[in-house]
Amino acid sequence: MLWTILVILLVLWLVGLLSNVGGSLIHLLLVVAVVVLIINLVTGRRAV
Repeated sequence: MLWTILVILLVLWLVGLLSNVGGSLIHLLLVVAVVVLIINLVTGRRAV
């Protein structure tokens, strides 16, 4: 589920960046996507 959110946020960021709409909201989406990625990597499956 986190990967889906990450992909959606990255796609929205890329579309906004290319169309030059949204201003700081676009960069906020990128930051949220990176945070979701880091959380997913840290809390991901761990070998027992």
